[in-house]
Amino acid sequence: MFYPEPIAKLIDAFSRLPGIGPKTAARLAFFVLRMKEEDVIDFAKALVNVKRNLTYCSVCCNVTDTNPCRICSDKMRDASVICAVQEPKDVVAMERMKEFTGQYHVLHGAISPMEGVGPDDIKIAELVKRLGDERVQELILATNPNIEGEATAMYLSRLVKPFGIKVTRIARGLPVGGDLEYADEVTLSQALEGRREIF
Repeated sequence: MFYPEPIAKLIDAFSRLPGIGPKTAARLAFFVLRMKEEDVIDFAKALVNVKRNLTYCSVCCNVTDTNPCRICSDKMRDASVICAVQEPKDVVAMERMKEFTGQYHVLHGAISPMEGVGPDDIKIAELVKRLGDERVQELILATNPNIEGEATAMYLSRLVKPFGIKVTRIARGLPVGGDLEYADEVTLSQALEGRREIF
């Protein structure tokens, strides 16, 4: 009510984004006001293009501008291994390693009864359909190491057991460069549990 209507609407629009409070929204709005007009137009076009030109891959459910996505279309990828992740940004994190050569499946969330998210609310049915392919021999569960991610991993491991497919979970524990004294009990316990022999 203190700002002219165009600024007030922009502040309101920014404040709808996750993690953006009223003060940050106002700061962003005034930053946009100081931008060159062509930069603002480019920014607006980028927002519109994201909505108009992106879709979900019909195979792995990742966000893509081609269907199927580039990873699913790549014949060099190992079709016998599928890595299930929670969000599209997790695929980017895995690809940055340049070590995983299998395929992905994006769940678009995790099971969370507290938030009313059940197995039918994420892309589990699509994953199960893919597991019917006889080429698939391993499912890697790369969900987040929190309550929701663990619940999703447990649910998937039980669901997939009848398929006769090997189900693995990414290791958890201490980060490289971390100090033992700063690690919490759960992280230390998982690090100890996931220990392996040194050759």
